[in-house]
Amino acid sequence: MSVPITPKMVAELRARTGAGMMDCKAALEEAGGDLDKAVEILRAKGIAKADRRGDRSASQGLVVIEAAPSGRDAAMVELNCETDFVAKNADFIALARDLARHVLQHGPTGVHPGTAIESQSFRAGTVGEAVKEISGKTGEAMTFKRFAHFHAPEGTVGHYLHHNSQSGALVELEGVRSEGVTALGRELALHVTSTDPLGVSEADIPASLLESERRIAEEQVAKEGKPENIRGKIVEGKLRKFIAERTLLGQGFVKDETKNVGDLVKAAGKEAGGSLSVVRLARFKVGAG
Repeated sequence: MSVPITPKMVAELRARTGAGMMDCKAALEEAGGDLDKAVEILRAKGIAKADRRGDRSASQGLVVIEAAPSGRDAAMVELNCETDFVAKNADFIALARDLARHVLQHGPTGVHPGTAIESQSFRAGTVGEAVKEISGKTGEAMTFKRFAHFHAPEGTVGHYLHHNSQSGALVELEGVRSEGVTALGRELALHVTSTDPLGVSEADIPASLLESERRIAEEQVAKEGKPENIRGKIVEGKLRKFIAERTLLGQGFVKDETKNVGDLVKAAGKEAGGSLSVVRLARFKVGAG
């Protein structure tokens, strides 16, 4: 039984891929209404270059970062509301900043949804109650969407917040410490905010995504009519390129793409007289993820 293709489905696929309306409708019909499969079909045909799933939300709000002077500890939060007007409200901004300070002092390390600490003591009650209170005062639905807390006793946590407070990143480095390493941490956080890598290295990419990329590459190579005996190498080359472009250590540095991020990390460690590695990263953009 075929699934009816609605205008809403076509619009969502267009937002995710940038493909034309008729191409999106045809892909959805071929995929039986499965949006993810339709994205894969469009990419295999070369109509869509990437899935922009993360940027389609219309949520408003703020990203706020709080960092310890030591450079070893930093927290980042995303607080959402319905309109840009409320995002500029003094009570909303104060709540977001207080939440970032709270996470720095009391939040578990890692990346978590805001619900993970909604029962913790905060202000005159709990985190959840404080969010509801400001929501009631502004008359808008409000969500403490997520937070990240990186703590590196033997390392450095780099951080960067974009000037409009709509996006930011944390990058945890392990190894030797120096002024140069601290500066690199901030540059890497800026880079992550700009390029949105899937993770630090190939190990962070889900196996299902790699398999999907492999299928897309195989279909593309088959359509190009390449000889059977070289198709495997071409597919592997495409997969290696995808991994390099979507992982932090494989990317060209955003301020100078002739320089590889992985090489910059190694060079900074060597210059500081030791080794240096990237442990993890987190990137928040209002309405994404």
